[in-house]
Amino acid sequence: MPAKKPAAKPAAKPAKKAAKVVVPTTKAAIIAEIAAKAGITKVQAENAYATLLAIAYAGAKLPAGSTLPGLVKLSIGKRAARVARNPQTGAEIKVPAAKVVKAKVLKALKDGAL
Repeated sequence: MPAKKPAAKPAAKPAKKAAKVVVPTTKAAIIAEIAAKAGITKVQAENAYATLLAIAYAGAKLPAGSTLPGLVKLSIGKRAARVARNPQTGAEIKVPAAKVVKAKVLKALKDGAL
């Protein structure tokens, strides 16, 4: 008599994966997500998004800056003039003073992201 083959073991069950969070990465995807979560049309979501950006841009120009609660504080800062070097030639370059936008991440975002 031929020898019996041992019974095959059932395949191990794969470990349950955590639910994958899909994060929109384009403006259109962000607007679509806002519309879906808020139960509004995409046009209304786009208007809300544009309004939020306009508020942020205008607020950043204020002397005290502006805050998007739970997200970021925006302000205008000054960068002093300095001398830099061209990495290819080693020549010195004068970089003029400039105004720059500063963004400070708020605690709520740090806690949520980290």
